[in-house]
Amino acid sequence: MCPGDEKTDGGARAAGDLVPRQATASDLPVIRRVVRAAYARYLDRMDQPPAPMLNDYHAAAEAGQIWVLGEPAAGVIVLIGQHDGLLVENVAVSPAAQGTGIGRRLMEFAEQQAMARGLRRLSLYTNEIMVENLGIYARLGYRETGRRTEDGYRRVFMEKLLPQ
Repeated sequence: MCPGDEKTDGGARAAGDLVPRQATASDLPVIRRVVRAAYARYLDRMDQPPAPMLNDYHAAAEAGQIWVLGEPAAGVIVLIGQHDGLLVENVAVSPAAQGTGIGRRLMEFAEQQAMARGLRRLSLYTNEIMVENLGIYARLGYRETGRRTEDGYRRVFMEKLLPQ
């Protein structure tokens, strides 16, 4: 999910100057709270809870794969290194912070992380029920690469190639 693109104040994105910080085990309660709140809107559209709502996040925090944005944290992104790119495994923004640029800032951070690691590809997936996300990701430069069912979820896979 990548809610929270464009509210501006004087021409600047509200979240533009914020820097994500790596999450620790002490952030797990707020991470779970943000993820549950962000995905709650899809519960009535799906026959099972969205996968991110079911994740534990403990192992990902220990592995240094989760970053949070805001104080208190209002946005969460999970980034997993792959052999040729970086997977945006989850991005979630608290409903109260949606529209402030936090989602866009987290996605920009993912690009920065990939390029800093010498990677030129970002990939992600979203549930096909979450049609709003398809438009958001397309506007951010992602293109659809496939659709398939995994773990009982009908997913749309997307990628973005970064400049060399």
